[in-house]
Amino acid sequence: MANTELKQLPPPPAAIERGGNEILRAVIVDGGLQVSLQRAFDKPDVWGLLLADIARHVSRIYASEAGMSEAKTLQSVCEMFDSEMAKPTDTGTTQEMNRN
Repeated sequence: MANTELKQLPPPPAAIERGGNEILRAVIVDGGLQVSLQRAFDKPDVWGLLLADIARHVSRIYASEAGMSEAKTLQSVCEMFDSEMAKPTDTGTTQEMNRN
């Protein structure tokens, strides 16, 4: 039988102290990405800011945990983002999005 334990991250300390609204949850299940999210912002362009901020966080964690250059990691993330946007490996469907 497969391990069905869900391993979750704790909320950020500031959220524990002051509260907040969780707007995005991403989980890898059987090698694939599963996402729950809510619209959260009046204008969709704010999601671009959020995604850029997440990319910088990714760069910092690879620098601190894997000794990789923040700049090179960020460049790699941006290149893959551009590639995936140009030619998606999984486009999903509206129905799948509505289930989450």
